[in-house]
Amino acid sequence: MDEDTRYEAVRSRDGRFDGAFFFAVETTGIYCRPSCPAITPKRRNVRFFPTAAAAQGSGFRACRRCRPDAVPGSAEWNVRADAVGRAVRLIADGVVDREGVAGLASRLGYSARQVQRQLTAELGAGPVALARAQRAHTARVLLQTTELPITEIAFASGFASVRQFNDTVREVYDSTPTEVRAAAPRGRGARRATPGAGIPLRLAHRGPYQATAVFDQLAREAVPGVEEMSGAPGDRTYRRTLRLPYGTALVAVEERTQGPKTGGGTHPGGWLEARLHLTDPRDLTTAVQRLRRLFDLDADPYAVDERLGADPRLAPLVAARPGLRSPGAVDPLEPAVRALVGVAGAADLVRRYGKALDAPCGSLTHLFPEAAALAGAGLGGPLGALTAALADGTLRLDPGADRDAAQEALLALPGLARSIVATLRARALGDPDVAPPGVDVPDSWRPWRSYAAQHLCITGELRD
Repeated sequence: MDEDTRYEAVRSRDGRFDGAFFFAVETTGIYCRPSCPAITPKRRNVRFFPTAAAAQGSGFRACRRCRPDAVPGSAEWNVRADAVGRAVRLIADGVVDREGVAGLASRLGYSARQVQRQLTAELGAGPVALARAQRAHTARVLLQTTELPITEIAFASGFASVRQFNDTVREVYDSTPTEVRAAAPRGRGARRATPGAGIPLRLAHRGPYQATAVFDQLAREAVPGVEEMSGAPGDRTYRRTLRLPYGTALVAVEERTQGPKTGGGTHPGGWLEARLHLTDPRDLTTAVQRLRRLFDLDADPYAVDERLGADPRLAPLVAARPGLRSPGAVDPLEPAVRALVGVAGAADLVRRYGKALDAPCGSLTHLFPEAAALAGAGLGGPLGALTAALADGTLRLDPGADRDAAQEALLALPGLARSIVATLRARALGDPDVAPPGVDVPDSWRPWRSYAAQHLCITGELRD
C-alpha cells in the first residue's frame, strides 16, 4: 500500500487494516488505528508507521479513544519466514524481556547489530522499542483490569525498574499509571479482576471469525487432564492449563464472538472473551500470545477469503464459512503427540509424565509433559526420536524457528510421516501456507494453503 491508499483506508475507517499500519497526527501528537472513529485529520498532517513502536519512537502517544495498542497483530509476520518475521514472533512471545537482545539474536543466528539494523529498516523500531511497546500494553491491561499494586505491575509487565515503567506509561499514554488505572471503564459491561477470579481479557481479531469451527476442532483434540470443553455449541468455554516461563496458568476462552454486527448478523471484527489465572503475572504477555496463536487471532481473513474464494473448487466453501481460521498450538509438542499416539495416548502420557497442578481445577489436573520428560522415558519409535531431538535442541519448533530447517530436521527423524510433518509445520510453527501431502493443490491458493486444508477437512475431502 502506498500512503495515499493508506489515507483512503483511514478516511473510510477501514478496520481491515487495523494492525497492518498506524497513522499519527502531527497537530495533536496522537497515533491511532485506521478505524479510529475520530474526525479524519487532513492529509498533510498525517504520518504513517508500520508499528506502534515506530509511532511511539517518533514521539506520538496512543489515542485513548481507539486504543491502537490493542489491535490484532499484523498477519504479515505469520506469512513471513525470514529473520524479521521470526524476530517479531519471538519478541511477541517475550524473548527480549527474558533473554535480552543478545538472546533474540542468538535464536535467530545473527548478531545483535544485524537484528537491530534489519528491524529498524523494516519496522521503524528495533527489538528493544518493540518489546517496550508490548510492555506498555501489558501494563495498561494490568492497571485497568486488576487491583495489583502499581509496583508489582511494573515488574510483571517486564520493566526493569519502577522509574522506567512510570516514564514509559507517561510517554505512551500521556498519563501516569494512577491516571491510566482511573480511566478504566467502570460502567455496565466493564470487566475487572476480583480475588481468585483471574484477569479478564478481550482477545481481538480482525474480520469475521468462524468460532464454531475452531471450538469444534479444539473439542475433538482436547487431551483430558490438560484441556476441557464445556457448554453447548455456540455457547462453549474452552479451558486448559499452560506451562509458562515463570509459572503456570489456567485459562478460559469463550466461544461467543463479541463486537459490532452487520445487518446480517456477521461479526466484521471483534474479540473473544478470555480469563487467565496466572501463578506469576510476568507471564501475561507470553500467555496472551500463545492463546492468540492457538486461536489464530492475527490472521487476515479478508486476504485469505479473497484468494481462496477466487478458486471455483473453494468458492462455495469460503462463502459458507467466511473467516475460517487455521488453529495453531500453545506448545509445539502437543500436536506432535496427538498426531503420533492420538488423544487417548496423549492423555495416558499426561497422567504418567505430566506435572500435576498444585491445586487441580475440576478436570484440569496436569500440565502437558515436557519434551525432556518424555525423552527420558525411553518411549522409542517416532515419538521417542522426536522428543529426544526437541530435548537436546537439535530440533526447534518455537515461534522463531526456521520453518524450512525444522521441516528438514523432522523429515530426518525415523518413522515420521510427511503428513505429520505437514501438521507440525502448520500447527506448531504457525505456517499459513502448508500444502496437505497427497492432495493436488494449485499455486493460486498460496500463501494460504493451510486455510484451504481447513476447508477441505470440514467437507471431508481431507482427513483432519
